[in-house]
Amino acid sequence: MFARTASRLRSVLGRWRDRSPSTKDTALALAVTGLAFVPTLSHLGPEIGDLPPGHTGTGGAATGVALTMALCLPLAVRTRWPDLCLAVVGVAFAADQVLGYPDTVGKIGLLLALYAAGAHLDRHRRVVAALATAAYVVLVLVLHDLGSPQGPPDFVAFYLVLVGIWLAGAGVRRWRMEEAERRRLAAEVAAAAERARIARDLHDVVTHHVTAMVVQADAAQFLLESAPGRAGEGLGAISDTGRRALTELRSLLGILEATGYSAPADREPTLGRVADLVERARLSGQPVDWTEEGERRAWPVDVELAVYRVVQEALTNALKYAAGQPTTVRLRHAEEQVEVEVVTEGSTVDATTPSGGRGLAGLRERVRMLGGELVAGTRAEGGYGVRALIPSRSAP
Repeated sequence: MFARTASRLRSVLGRWRDRSPSTKDTALALAVTGLAFVPTLSHLGPEIGDLPPGHTGTGGAATGVALTMALCLPLAVRTRWPDLCLAVVGVAFAADQVLGYPDTVGKIGLLLALYAAGAHLDRHRRVVAALATAAYVVLVLVLHDLGSPQGPPDFVAFYLVLVGIWLAGAGVRRWRMEEAERRRLAAEVAAAAERARIARDLHDVVTHHVTAMVVQADAAQFLLESAPGRAGEGLGAISDTGRRALTELRSLLGILEATGYSAPADREPTLGRVADLVERARLSGQPVDWTEEGERRAWPVDVELAVYRVVQEALTNALKYAAGQPTTVRLRHAEEQVEVEVVTEGSTVDATTPSGGRGLAGLRERVRMLGGELVAGTRAEGGYGVRALIPSRSAP
């Protein structure tokens, strides 16, 4: 029972992690908005004004509700537009303090907006920080003129808390950038080491087999004059050696491509050509349903190439192992990742078994080096599925 519950919890958390940042932010905004109208949680919100009773709620109940909504709902865009979110929430918080409305947990939106600005704001960070500080100084002066019982130490302490939250977000942003750079460098080092190994293997394969073929050809030429009956054996050996060389070269070149080799830019397939793959599969007699969700973005070339290869390999396997079976190709663009899924109905052979081509194993390595994940296998409801999640920021 406990294991089943833990498994379901992991499944739910996994699906939640796959959600786009905008979906998560919207859920957070709605949750904070709902909690803001729970009276027993009102004392959890930050408060700095503490104006005398005569100032309390001077704007009316409708204004109080509007300010509460303005404190919470902008959190839905805190990742996409952190500066706008901070501006709206900051103005609402200042108005709430000046008008002296009662405490509400919705005021925690200021802290969440500050953290988001520190973690996700890419440009004009110092300008935003300076403007926020100036706005806070103005708010303090207004509250002092209105008779706030708070003294300078209270205002300074509250400001230091706000600065700490901003710096916490900035620390997470810096860690995230360093981690991305570390993964990029590690991928480059691994790719360089793999290419060096493959170069050595190519040298060994070409040198060994070509040398053997030259020797065998010389021997066959000699036997054509001295022993014509045995010349056929030499020619057969040359043929066998050539086939072995081609097999090993195909294997090495497949690994080289799967570990990051790129063709010239004008020859690289892109997301715009995935539809061509679908159309060619249809012309080959495979019923394919093609769906593209979300707004297409200018992804980096290696991400687009990986998506193209995943669809290409999955459709090839569908034609090879499940010809005529309905196949669905779905491509979904999210804020920071691309999701591609190819599902073929009916009974299929496990296409991950090596078959002389690149195979899904090489594609799995390609996707992994981009920080993504590729899963392929028989589905519980029947058929065969290939699903890849490839994270990346939009190309500049």
